[in-house]
Amino acid sequence: MSATARKTAPNAEDIRARKGDDPLVSLTAYTTPMARLMDPHCDFVLVGDSVGMVLHGLSSTLGVTMEMMILHGQAVARGLETAMMVIDMPFASYEESPAQAFRNAARLMAETGAGAVKLEGGVEMAETIRFLVKRGIPVMAHVGLTPQSINTLGGYKVQGRDEQADAVLADARAVAEAGAFSVVLEKVPQGLADRITAEVPIPTIGIGASAGCDGQILVVDDMLGFFTAFKPKFVKRYADLGPLAEAAIAEYAAEVRARTFPAAEHVFADQAPAKGGKA
Repeated sequence: MSATARKTAPNAEDIRARKGDDPLVSLTAYTTPMARLMDPHCDFVLVGDSVGMVLHGLSSTLGVTMEMMILHGQAVARGLETAMMVIDMPFASYEESPAQAFRNAARLMAETGAGAVKLEGGVEMAETIRFLVKRGIPVMAHVGLTPQSINTLGGYKVQGRDEQADAVLADARAVAEAGAFSVVLEKVPQGLADRITAEVPIPTIGIGASAGCDGQILVVDDMLGFFTAFKPKFVKRYADLGPLAEAAIAEYAAEVRARTFPAAEHVFADQAPAKGGKA
C-alpha cells in the first residue's frame, strides 16, 4: 500500500507486513513543525536519541534522559497524522533488566502516544525484547553500529566486516526471533546488509547499510544540512539549509543595526485604522 493511499497511521504489524514490499521511508523528528513536514511522506517517524547531539549540543547520545525523550516525543506526536511514531529508549533506561525496560517503555508509550519503542543491541537484548513484546510493547531493534555503545565499540566505526559479520548476523537473527517487528542496520557493509535482509523475516531499515534494505532512515537535520558538526559518509544532503539560515540571520542583524528593520510595514500606527483598514 502506498503512502499516498494510506488514511491512518500504520502500526507495528503493518510495518512488519511490508517485508519485501515497497521500501519503507523514515526520518527522525524532534519538533512539531518538522514532524508535520515529513508526515505525508514517511511510513514511520523516529524520535531519535540523536536529539541530544542535534538539538542539545551533546557530544554523544549517552546524556539523553527519559524526560528529554518524552518532551520531544510529545512535540512530534502533535505533528503526525498518517505516519507511525517510534521512540528511542535512552541509554541506561533498559539495559539493567527486562523489568526496568518494561517500566520505561510503558512510560514512553503512555506519555507520548508512540506506537513502538526502539532499543539498541542484539543477542544480549533478545530476552528483553521478548519480555516487552509479550507484554504489549512493540519493539524496533537496532544492530550494527549502536551509538549508545561507542565507548566499547571504539567510536563510530563500521560494524560487521570480516570476522565481525557472523556476530552482526547473529544479532539480527536474535532480535527477529525475539519478536522485534523490524530492525535498524546502522553502518554495516552493503553485502552483509543484503544478506541480513534476505535471511531475517522482518523488515530491515538501513542507515549506512544498503539500498537493498526494506527501508531507509536518516537524521533529518543531517539530510537538510542543518547539523554540520560532522557528516557521515552515508548521509546525502538533499538540501543545504544551514548556510541559507545563517545568511538570513546575518541579514536580519545588519538591518537591525542599520535601523532599516522594522520598516513602516512592520510597525503599528498610533491611531486605530478606519473600519476595514489595515492595523
